[in-house]
Amino acid sequence: MISSGVQAHSAPNAPKAMTVPEGMAAFGWDFDSADVKVQELGDGLFVLFGLGGNIVASIGPDGTFIVDDQSEGMIPKVVETIGDLGGDDVDFAVTTHWHFDHAEGNLALGPAGTWLVAHENSREMMKENHVVNMVGLAVLQEAYPESAWPDITFDSSMRFHINGQTVDLMHFGPAHTTGDTAVYFREANVLHMGDVFNNTGYPFIDADNGGTLDGLIAFCEGVLTAINEDTIVVPGHGSTASTAEFARYTRDLATIRDRLTEQVSNGLDLDEIIAAKLTSDFDETYGDNTMFINRAVKSLTYRYHP
Repeated sequence: MISSGVQAHSAPNAPKAMTVPEGMAAFGWDFDSADVKVQELGDGLFVLFGLGGNIVASIGPDGTFIVDDQSEGMIPKVVETIGDLGGDDVDFAVTTHWHFDHAEGNLALGPAGTWLVAHENSREMMKENHVVNMVGLAVLQEAYPESAWPDITFDSSMRFHINGQTVDLMHFGPAHTTGDTAVYFREANVLHMGDVFNNTGYPFIDADNGGTLDGLIAFCEGVLTAINEDTIVVPGHGSTASTAEFARYTRDLATIRDRLTEQVSNGLDLDEIIAAKLTSDFDETYGDNTMFINRAVKSLTYRYHP
């Protein structure tokens, strides 16, 4: 029998949910002053860094194909930047998952005629209200209007052929969320991982909406079998990385998962697990572990103490 501390451990860390605009303000986001920075990857591919998740844009004779679309407030600047790079209207927008900082641009692009693409679970999540508990704050992501729902969905994989690229969309089960998509541009050897790979610190696991640490690691391991040592890896947040850096992140998470698993399976509560400092040898690399440990333990608790 699990101790009452683990059963209820998330309760004090679930603050009253803010609206999405309130959450963005809490992040310090200012769309008026924000810039869109560009990194060229070759073969007509670019990474756009703004406010929210990283965007990969493929611009070429077949049109403009993007992965993730940040927030509605950033779309005018994103579209302007695409125009400066030689593109036109966004023809296809793939969202790696349903969280507002990666998918809220759908609110502008969908009504403008962009074909919206996502995993089928992400489409379902966009149709209803969901609270995203980030421990320090929580955000209520309200259901999107139908015009912002993905037009095209897939289950485990699908493929596009556009601008000279074979573009594979891959899903390996629940990870950061239940509907994550990795997008691999084969000829350019560029991979967009969404928030399954966070290159700014520990990952966020949306454990209240089906995300799991086990699944996140399995997703990374599945992707690693599909790419090669020279792949450029675009994370959901942070700078681009090498396959070696992405593989190290995957191994580090697996090591931490094994340590946490032992503690959770033995019935320790969250406070006891935090006191054990199980990530101390990784904190210098990944930073503050508060949200990660809380959400990771929550996801592991489901496995050992349903």
